[in-house]
Amino acid sequence: MVWILVGLAGAALLLSQLPLLAGIGLSALPLAVLIGALYGNSPLATEPTAKSKDVLGFAQQKLLRLGIILFGFNLSLTQLVAVGWPALVADAIMIVVVLSFGIWFGIRCLKMSPELASLTSVGSAVCGAAAIMAANPVIKGRDQDVTLAVALVVIFGTLAMFSYPLLFAYSGLDPAWFGIYIGSTAHEVAQAVAAGQSMGPETMEFAVVTKLVRVMMLAPVVLVLAQVFIRLRQNETTDTTQTRLPIPWFVFGFMLAAGIGSLGWLPPVVITALQWLAQAALALAMVALGIKACWSDLKAAGWRPVAHAGVLFVLLLGGGLGVTSVLVAIF
Repeated sequence: MVWILVGLAGAALLLSQLPLLAGIGLSALPLAVLIGALYGNSPLATEPTAKSKDVLGFAQQKLLRLGIILFGFNLSLTQLVAVGWPALVADAIMIVVVLSFGIWFGIRCLKMSPELASLTSVGSAVCGAAAIMAANPVIKGRDQDVTLAVALVVIFGTLAMFSYPLLFAYSGLDPAWFGIYIGSTAHEVAQAVAAGQSMGPETMEFAVVTKLVRVMMLAPVVLVLAQVFIRLRQNETTDTTQTRLPIPWFVFGFMLAAGIGSLGWLPPVVITALQWLAQAALALAMVALGIKACWSDLKAAGWRPVAHAGVLFVLLLGGGLGVTSVLVAIF
């Protein structure tokens, strides 16, 4: 199973470099889930042994946390300075609105499970598949919940990416402000790159940096979700002694990595190597998740998760455009 994981993750990393896939913003992480799911549901997959289950569990837990920690080296506080207060405010507003509304709408209106509603919401609000994987240790969703949330975020994120050029013509925003709009609403970093690139270098620069500032907010978001879910589980049981606060220690590692990267102590070649290791570890975790996914479980989820992700897609594009327009008037 180790070599299968390595081979499939390697394939995802290589495929993500193809111009065709890179051009539509399809990064290695969603590709890894897809490849893992295709293998796991094919005749090639055998009944998992105890050792295979241990390998998959190690990838989904230990390698996931390692990947999230190393992912912090993609970020720098200088990026925050580069875009200034408008991008920070836009990011904060969109995260709070999309995350809180998404959880409320999914649970109260669509009667979805709190886990699936929260995973889809955090993926839409922050940074796609990476946010879903980072939040799941505290949300504790089922494997099929994580797989479905990743799939929905990829689908609607791709749709959003193709919508930005059409919106640009009618938005009335200049290239820099439209880049802030893209960065504060795009689901994945790769999608922000692809969308911004199609409208020019200035738009791409502001889109990518604004998106990375949004990724920086992943750590506090996960900490807040940990508090929310501990209270939710306390309300569901009278035995509060069995409910412990899930402290996501890897999030502090993520913040430490971002801080070290910001100080400039490490040479660029080391930073690049750490960024590559982060992608590799996360790709292995995603493949393991995909292998354990079952198509029948995904189909049984029905229309509600699709409607939920669709409403968040509209909220991101419509609400984000409104927020950006207001910020233009203020700043």
